[in-house]
Amino acid sequence: MVEELVAAGIAVGSAGVVYALAAARVVKQYERGVVFRLGRLTDSVRGPGFTMILPFVDRLRKVNMQIVTMPVPAQDGITRDNVTVRVDAVIYFKVVDPADAVVQVEDYQFAVSQMAQTSLRSIIGKSDLDDLLSNREKLNQGLELMIDSPAIGWGVQIDRVEIKDVSLPETMKRSMARQAEADRERRARVINADAELQASKKLAEAAGVMSEQPAALQLRLLQTVVAVAAEKNSTLVLPFPVELLRFLERAAPLPAETAAPAAPEVPPAQAHSEILGEGSTPPENL
Repeated sequence: MVEELVAAGIAVGSAGVVYALAAARVVKQYERGVVFRLGRLTDSVRGPGFTMILPFVDRLRKVNMQIVTMPVPAQDGITRDNVTVRVDAVIYFKVVDPADAVVQVEDYQFAVSQMAQTSLRSIIGKSDLDDLLSNREKLNQGLELMIDSPAIGWGVQIDRVEIKDVSLPETMKRSMARQAEADRERRARVINADAELQASKKLAEAAGVMSEQPAALQLRLLQTVVAVAAEKNSTLVLPFPVELLRFLERAAPLPAETAAPAAPEVPPAQAHSEILGEGSTPPENL
């Protein structure tokens, strides 16, 4: 009799141990447990730590609450200004409601991935190429809003969306390079013209100062000679000021006039008589 009681106690204890092992569950710190009892969702969400469920009755499903980093596959699209581009992105999201993430959608990660791809294609079609290249912050915000709107009902919160890279065709890259080169050349010419304008103003001011002090021009000439001689050239070009030539021209005396004296004027009648001779009569008019 005692042996039967001991055996029964051992059997009951073994059954209890097996039941406890089957009912025991451990939920990690970054997870939450959603319990289904006979197919129905229970009200309570199990927190991290040790928890118990009813074996063969309850089913515990763990949901990761960490931020998930999901790359969005590169999408080919045509921008609003008819340029073919290839854009890829990355999305950061997390589960805020474990019950909705399990009940409302079959696979929330797959759903978020598909929504991100369709939203990225929509953003490409609504944007210009310049916006994709330079105004990414605004596009990131619009993309985040497009994905977050349906994801709220799935118990998922979109934390951040970033466009990683924009790939352009080779022909477009060459065209943009030529455009950038032309723009740089235009700015260089404008800068050179501005420098010439400023230099001309300064030279005009310097000429005004030198005109008041003639010796300044001679000093400037000597400085130029020193600068040229410092290069150790075999040929020395010496500029000759035009003002010095004008000064010499004004200082030179006028040359004496050596022209022959003019002959006295003879009246026409007397000249005619001298040609015909004295006592001769002029011929009659025919």
